[in-house]
Amino acid sequence: MTLAFPPGFLWGAATAAYQVEGSAQKDGRTPSIWDTFSHTPGKVLGGDNGDIAADHYHRYREDVRLMSELRLGAYRFSVSWPRVQPTGRGPAVQRGLDFYRSLVDALLTAGIQPVVTLYHWDLPQELETRFHSGAAAGGGWPERETAERFAEYAGIVAGALGDRVDFWTTLNEPWCSAFLGYGSGVHAPGRTEQLAPLRAAHHLNLAHGLGTQALRAALPAHARIAISLNPAVVRPLTGRPEDLDAQRRIDALANRVFTGPLLRGAYPKDLIEDTRFITDWDFVRDGDLAAIHQPLDALGINYYTPSLVSAPPADEPAVRHDGHGTGAHSPFPGSEHVAFHQPPGRRTEMGWSVDPTGLYQLLMRYTGEAPGVPLYITENGAAYDDKPDADGRVHDPERIEYLRGHLASAHQALEDGADLRGYFLWSLMDNFEWAYGYSKRFGAVYVDYPSQARIPKSSARWYARVAETGELPET
Repeated sequence: MTLAFPPGFLWGAATAAYQVEGSAQKDGRTPSIWDTFSHTPGKVLGGDNGDIAADHYHRYREDVRLMSELRLGAYRFSVSWPRVQPTGRGPAVQRGLDFYRSLVDALLTAGIQPVVTLYHWDLPQELETRFHSGAAAGGGWPERETAERFAEYAGIVAGALGDRVDFWTTLNEPWCSAFLGYGSGVHAPGRTEQLAPLRAAHHLNLAHGLGTQALRAALPAHARIAISLNPAVVRPLTGRPEDLDAQRRIDALANRVFTGPLLRGAYPKDLIEDTRFITDWDFVRDGDLAAIHQPLDALGINYYTPSLVSAPPADEPAVRHDGHGTGAHSPFPGSEHVAFHQPPGRRTEMGWSVDPTGLYQLLMRYTGEAPGVPLYITENGAAYDDKPDADGRVHDPERIEYLRGHLASAHQALEDGADLRGYFLWSLMDNFEWAYGYSKRFGAVYVDYPSQARIPKSSARWYARVAETGELPET
């Protein structure tokens, strides 16, 4: 049976600046924490880095033509903070802003809606290494000043693009920034601490709130402001009380640490209790929660795979198949003992289980928890071992099957009352996959990195038909 999505449903694809742009030292751009991290031996598979990436900085016109051919209604991209404001403070570099002005103009000329993400993990390095009193390990997101600097940066970008961009996202997946960057250390800046990720989570929340205020001050009244979270679908291994408690703990650290203050203006009491031996949360100042609890015009949800957790077996260390790399340190401060298990079923090249029911579960959860807030799937996709055949074509039937299953779940959520307005495929093209370097391909468009040639995969053509018709075919 063919499934029809409602008229006006937004079909898009997404990328992130450090993953696709390249030109890491051009036109005044200075290093981000990901430049530093990827150039540190042993941090990224194969010693890869984003110096060239998919060369989108030079090839964006070609890429916009590709988007048009693929019938995309929207392109979600991130702005590189160090390209616009190299030290994370002070005046903007106009050459950096000019790139985004030109990209937005090309999108609008092609009839493609630009959707701007202000922060997708590329913090200016100077904000990370700048010493702050009381922060022996350094600066970055554990420090309050970074949230204040983000608000200034948000206002700069809004002033440059606000007359042409109507849809804005403050942060992408702040959980990864806080807990993978400052807890497990598998993402930049690579710190492995217990307190720092909790401080970082709060200051990322605060950055969203202060950034939203700055955007509203600079943008027309009709502009929409959102945040994109990667909420975890956390399932207990059994119904035993200790496994249910493991589920509760991870839900607090993965989900409610953000949705609590964002949607309700308070951190969960159980989260504070679980982490009380680490901190008394004195970094939350008077007025912070009100600043974070800004009205949202939309909520972005990124989903790939569920998590399966339990209490560890007695006298055994906790296993951690949490899908977030193989670092020696846990990204879950105060709940390091929780065991993560590999869910059953088919897996992608990332080792992630393919389970569309998790997407439905999230959409229905936040339909209930954020009533009246439109939802967008701002990332969803899969990595497979894509290669051109003898004729130079790239066939990826597994990705088509993955996408169809998840879009069917999204359609079911629509039928069951979710106010879902759009879907953004991750990713438009193959790119630098963070600590996995160029070893994982998420793109609908194949990138031959030596030549930078773009080859739309069979999934790209399939998705183009879905985007053009608004219908999901049975096969």
